[in-house]
Amino acid sequence: MQWKSLSDFIAMDGYGLYIWGSYGVTLAFMLAEPLLVARRRRQAWAQAATPQEES
Repeated sequence: MQWKSLSDFIAMDGYGLYIWGSYGVTLAFMLAEPLLVARRRRQAWAQAATPQEES
């Protein structure tokens, strides 16, 4: 495909919302995943460092 202008490229023949939206959602998940993993790791380390009561 060849586009005549930047706006044609962004519009992607009418499918731009879906294409760029999927890229945006993918980027958001790729950025969120390492942050959530780091948070869960900190929580696991904190839980492991806390003495547990025997039942």
